[in-house]
Amino acid sequence: MQPEISVVVTLHNERPTVDELVRRTAATLDGEGYELLLVDDGSTDGTWDEIERLHGSDGHVRGVRLKRNFGQHPAMHAGLVRARGDILVTMDGDLQNSPEDIPKLLAAVRNGTDVASGRRAARRDSWGRTLPSRMVNGMLRRFTGVSIADFGCAFNAYRRSALEPMLGAIGRQKFTKALVLSGGASVVEVDVAHEKRRGPSSYSPLRLTRLALHVLAGFWPQPIQWIGVALGTLCTLAAFALGIYGVVYWIVESDFPGPLFGGAAVVFVLGVQGFILALVGEYLARIQRDVEGRPLYTIDQEL
Repeated sequence: MQPEISVVVTLHNERPTVDELVRRTAATLDGEGYELLLVDDGSTDGTWDEIERLHGSDGHVRGVRLKRNFGQHPAMHAGLVRARGDILVTMDGDLQNSPEDIPKLLAAVRNGTDVASGRRAARRDSWGRTLPSRMVNGMLRRFTGVSIADFGCAFNAYRRSALEPMLGAIGRQKFTKALVLSGGASVVEVDVAHEKRRGPSSYSPLRLTRLALHVLAGFWPQPIQWIGVALGTLCTLAAFALGIYGVVYWIVESDFPGPLFGGAAVVFVLGVQGFILALVGEYLARIQRDVEGRPLYTIDQEL
């Protein structure tokens, strides 16, 4: 029998939390027609062994194992394309999201919206995670024209008819919710609980920076032209200001510190060029993936 609800969960080295995740989800959705699709993104700690055990004891549990760690978004795609429900719920497997909030997301979709967007009202992350997240949220609001608070929250519910047209891009594009909403889907924000992560996060500052570049390349039309104009203007103004300061300092002190300010200007320009090159690199990587036709991921096992 086809389930009404598919809960898709990505897992990477989450063995300690899998059993609790399944138990709490089962208790929350008791009486509903659902499937729980657990996607193991190349775990090395025995997560797949737990999924196999849980699949054997609970008919609602399905499993997909990727051959290596391909990343959260390709892993989510692997789950979404295999989900059978009319309503698809996505969440991470680290239990920062509470399975007990699933009914709130389902209610919003059943009331007619295309996307129930989870909003972490009381986020339990360090400033090193929340500050970059706020920057990315701001960029996505600007570039998609959709004013929601939390694009980065993976705990959401989607109507299948809103999600399916975007399945070809999901996985290559790292923000599933932003992608679906940019296609005109209706959205309602739902406050969800957010617990402190039980283990180390896989999102380093470098990875968060790469996500910001991905947002620029994926959602901002003609970014290089706009960045070139903006930074060219800033560099011109900065050079003009330094020139005025140098003239004043030279007149007053009879000693213009040219090497110092010249060096600062060179470093600033080099930094700007480095950022632009990183953005160009993101575009080239996308073109290479598309031209070569490489798969987003490869499957090792399915249950």
